[in-house]
Amino acid sequence: MTPDTNESANNEPQTTAEKFDDEHYPAYSMGRAAELLGTSANFLRSLDEAKLIEPQRSAGGHRRYSRHQLRLAARVRAMVDQGTGLDAACRIVTLEDQLQEAQALNAKLTPPSTPDEPYPPLQSV
Repeated sequence: MTPDTNESANNEPQTTAEKFDDEHYPAYSMGRAAELLGTSANFLRSLDEAKLIEPQRSAGGHRRYSRHQLRLAARVRAMVDQGTGLDAACRIVTLEDQLQEAQALNAKLTPPSTPDEPYPPLQSV
């Protein structure tokens, strides 16, 4: 769920300012991410094992997390805190994101209807 590189979509290196704005830039160490989420590093490792988030690795092999990944982790943590199992919470978050992407795509592909015509006309076969 995370881009594989630290470069922008056109494969040019990002400037420092662009890195601050990029929600996929892996700016947070495991310790800082755990602190921000109010959880343990072990919780973050379990999300990696569950394949919900795949943190990038620093040159020294340390996990690095992006803001996008921290938002996913926070959603899972909220569900786990309410009694949902970790695997189920990860699956729910994944399905919610897939549904949101499908709805956005559907909204782009569906022509807007007029108030007089709530459904598009049927086409003959």
